[in-house]
Amino acid sequence: MIGLIGKKLGQTRVYDESGNAVCVTVVQAGPNRVLQVKKSEGNDGYNAVQLGYDDQDKTSRVTKPLQGHMSKHGGHVTKQVKEFRDFTLEVNTGDTVPVSVFEPGDYVDAIADTKGRGFQGVVKRWNFGGGPKTHGQKGFFRRPGGIGACATPGWVVKGKKMPGHMGQERRTVQNLKVVQVREEDNVLLIKGAIPGAKGDYVLIRESKKRPKAAKS
Repeated sequence: MIGLIGKKLGQTRVYDESGNAVCVTVVQAGPNRVLQVKKSEGNDGYNAVQLGYDDQDKTSRVTKPLQGHMSKHGGHVTKQVKEFRDFTLEVNTGDTVPVSVFEPGDYVDAIADTKGRGFQGVVKRWNFGGGPKTHGQKGFFRRPGGIGACATPGWVVKGKKMPGHMGQERRTVQNLKVVQVREEDNVLLIKGAIPGAKGDYVLIRESKKRPKAAKS
């Protein structure tokens, strides 16, 4: 598997060879620094590569254990650290992984946190229809209604759709096509939408359902 840590810059559109407009998400995905290489033969017991992204100028904002870990493996203090299991590229500690590991036409999975919406009611959060708008109704337009029986079972069942915090959840969007790779700018143009707001960090990994080896 191949993966990178990136930052969502926004959305725009580009034109393909036929002149059709393609909506893309702009992701700055480099350079990623190799902080640690784990081997199954050693003490780690599995194969993985730990990548760091977005250099941190103020080391005081990084915990002392993490500073010690980074100084031991390359010395680059980064804001984001992510481990990718079974990394297919041969890399060493201190190397840089560029965006050119992906090519136009590859399919990737994008993992990020959705936009936070705060505390929301059932109409916005769960798409409830609300109560009747006429025939003497007062104040029941956006309420959830009944939430359970009285005596049996005597409690609100788990998973009941109710008002609460909305958004800020980990989501994965699969099988997004890489439209362009701009290596000089460390930018990927990926077709479709990616969770999160502008400036949020996002993980771009090789598609599990359509990996590079199976690209057609």
